[in-house]
Amino acid sequence: MSVLLDTSVWSVFLRRRRKKLTAVEESIRWEVGELIKTDDALLIGPVRQELLTGIRDKRHFEKLRDYLAAFDDEPLVTEDYEAAARWANDCRREGVSGSAIDYLICAVAIRRALPVFTTDDDFARYAQHIPLVLHVPTNPKT
Repeated sequence: MSVLLDTSVWSVFLRRRRKKLTAVEESIRWEVGELIKTDDALLIGPVRQELLTGIRDKRHFEKLRDYLAAFDDEPLVTEDYEAAARWANDCRREGVSGSAIDYLICAVAIRRALPVFTTDDDFARYAQHIPLVLHVPTNPKT
């Protein structure tokens, strides 16, 4: 089953210093690796942008850009932006705020009936108010 990956899990997966990862982070790396092996890891353009933003070293930027080029961006449509705004408004009425990109991830996931894999606790709060499904890792260590 395809899974939409949030910036937080991509970030853990792409970290260069593997020796400093916690057991939970190692489990996340394993899970993302398995999703990639089975072609089930999905990416949207705004997450690609977040991953590439702030990289000071040009060579590191180009290396990451080239790695991510293997992943097509899931198409975004007008409906996604409208739904993202609607979900943000719905959640805000319930006292839950989040970023525009978070709600765009939610909108794409809901429209495509995809679970979201994230380490960001905000998504669990969103899921209490909108029909968002979170990915449950298959790795028994997570």
